[in-house]
This record gives sequence, C-alpha cells and structure tokens, in this order.
Amino acid sequence: MFDRHEGGEAAILVHIDFQQHANQDSHQEDLQEFVELVRSAGLQVMDIITAKRSSPDPKYFIGSGKIDEIKSAKQATEANVVIFNHNLSPAQQRNIEKAMDCLVIDRIGLILDIFAQRAFTFEGKLQVELAQLRHLSTRLIRGWTHLERQKGGIGLRGPGETQLETDRRLLRERIKYIEKRLDKVGKQREQGRRSRKRANIKTASIVGYTNAGKSTLFNLVTESDVIAEDMLFATLDPTHRRISLPQGTDIILADTVGFIRHLPHDLVAAFRATLEESVEADVLLHVIDAASERREENIEQVHQVLAQIGADSIQGLEVYNKIDLIEGAEPRIDRDGQGKPIRVWCSATKQLGIDLLLQAIEELAEDEQFIGQLCLPPQKGRVRGKLYELQAIESESVSEQGEILLNIKMAKSDWVRLARQLEEDLSPYVVARHEA
Repeated sequence: MFDRHEGGEAAILVHIDFQQHANQDSHQEDLQEFVELVRSAGLQVMDIITAKRSSPDPKYFIGSGKIDEIKSAKQATEANVVIFNHNLSPAQQRNIEKAMDCLVIDRIGLILDIFAQRAFTFEGKLQVELAQLRHLSTRLIRGWTHLERQKGGIGLRGPGETQLETDRRLLRERIKYIEKRLDKVGKQREQGRRSRKRANIKTASIVGYTNAGKSTLFNLVTESDVIAEDMLFATLDPTHRRISLPQGTDIILADTVGFIRHLPHDLVAAFRATLEESVEADVLLHVIDAASERREENIEQVHQVLAQIGADSIQGLEVYNKIDLIEGAEPRIDRDGQGKPIRVWCSATKQLGIDLLLQAIEELAEDEQFIGQLCLPPQKGRVRGKLYELQAIESESVSEQGEILLNIKMAKSDWVRLARQLEEDLSPYVVARHEA
C-alpha cells in the first residue's frame, strides 16, 4: 500500500505542542515516542521541527511560516518525506504535499506503515490491508487530475463513471472481501476458544503499552522465540502457548499486539479478531514498563483501549516489568484486602520475580465460582440457552407462575462475560447467590 524508496527514506519530523485545553487532548502527542515510531519504521531522522500553537490551522495544520521552515529543512537535508506527529485531515495532507512537493505522512499513516512491515501471517496481512484501505478511503478527495469524468465517444457516450467513483467502488469491494475472510478467521478462533473451554483450560492474555516488554516476558515464561526487540510494535501477530504453572494447572498464554496513545480506530476495528483473544481471556496480564517516565499515562491509554474493545471487566493482574532499571526495587506480589494478587513486580530481562508472577497467575486462574439461582420470565429463553451452552445449569424447574427457575454454577468471569454479550443486566433475575 505504501511506496517505500530504495535505500531507506530520510524524514523531516514535525511535532506541535498545543496549549493544554480539554478539547485539544486529541492532538497531544509525545515527541520521544514519535521519534521511536519513526525509527521503528526504518526511517532516518534528518531534522525535527517543533512549534507551539493554540489550535490547528485549517489549511496546513501549522502556520505558513512553519511551512517555509520545513521546506528549507527539506532542501538542506535532502529529505524525501515529511512526517507529522498528528492526524491530518485529507485536505490538510493534500495542501502540505502540494507545498512541499514530497510525500507527507501523518501519525495514522506512520503506524499503518509499521504494521504493514510487521505483519507476517496471512491474517495479520489481511488486518493491516483492511486498516489501510479504510484509511485510504478517507483520502479519496476531488481535485486530482485523473478524476475527470470519462469523455464520451462512439460507443462510449453517456454519463460514464468518474475515476473517483471507480476508486471508491473498488475499495468498497476489496474491503467487503477482506471483512468476509476475517469473519471466517474469527469463527475459527471462536471454535478454538470453545474447544479450550470444553477442555476446561483457562486462558491468560498479555496486554500492555507497546515496548513494555510483553514478548520478552512471554518468551521467558513459555520458552518460545517470539520476536522481542527494543522497538515499538515488534509483535503484531498473536501467539499462543500452553504452559504448566507451579501447582500443575495448565493455561493458554497469548501474546498480543501492543497499544499506543490514540490508537487509530481503523486499526482497532481491523484487529477485532485478534483483540477478541483479550476479550475472551479469563485473566488479563497488563504488562507495564515500571521504569517509564510516562508510566501512569501509558496505563490509562491501555485502560481506554480495553474499555473500547469490551475487555475492561475481565479480572486483571498488573505486571510491573523492568524493575532492574529502578534503584532499590525488589520482586514482590501486591495483594488487595481479600489477599487476591493485583500486582507483581518483576524483570523479564534479568529473570527476577518470574516465580512470583507464575504463582499469582495460578491463583487468579483458579477462578471464583458464581453459584446461584435465577428466576427467568418465559421470554428470556435466550439467556437460558446461553447458560446451557456454557454448561452452567445444574437443575431446572418451572414455578407456578410459569417462570423458569435455574440453579447455576459457573466461573465468575463467564457470568460477567455473558451479561456483556447479551448487553443486559442479569442481576434482577438472581434470587439467590453464593460466590465460592
């Protein structure tokens, strides 16, 4: 999808600091993270142009004076691409490209390019192409010379079809085709999850901000060789491994793609099948770079993405990684008032606290049970059917009023997940409850 020049690309980076207004949060980005993103894409940073503004310029996103400054820097460094650490509108991107006479990429385009380089599996490539096509569809704007209406001639008279309309139609057809293929992949994943549930194997999904050390931790625990490099989005394709915990419990551990500030919506939508591994997990292992200066902000960004994909209600364990970079930090487990593990401090590279991590995972994998009785009206047969699918119903009877009385026993995480799938609060139907 992206034309990459041979021998690498020399880039001018543009970063704008906007005044701290609530409505400007969507434009606030981190300069250091931006440089890491560009280097992860394999680009050479020639110069960094920074500025301060109260709000974006409608035409160029930045002022005309900065446009001249970027143009001078481009000529002096012989750079062939200008990259903005912000999301540009199609019109802004077109105007800047016209002024610069070179390729201009915004933050979303940069992240998509990195994903395109990292995708190795068939599914991963499909997901990236879908995200690229959705992004490209917003860039099909009028005014290009090749979008003139086709001229009529003998045998070709009539209104015809503009090149713009042709491009849009082809895009729509390709997007539909990819979505169908990904739906098929999603069904195959769902089949695998059902098989694991029937075998009563718990799953733990590793999530976290990009470059927090997820893959390094995954490799250490599972004795695998997943790509683990000090770069953003080193891991794109999800990997599963079955491991045995200290007390003999078997679980499936899944390594997933990292999150980032303002993760493009198209990427979240395209990677739905992959992210469902997190939504359907029994335990979420939220890996955190404990030594990062932006630790709290990164934690909040991950929580936002988890809420976006519907995984925020799953029980989680915070894994504070890289404690070897913090003076005086020691491996330990932090617990809540009931003694349940909520946080583990460890280091994957130095292999510190890994035994504590496995212990905490095992405690959480021994899931709390939801035991109770439900009283369902006759029209709630769908709830009853779902409970039978989960093999949660121990006995069933009918009251004198025709209500369905169900004695159920199921994992608490399954109960929470069922309510979310049905998009309904099931608590009014609970007449007796006991958690074990």
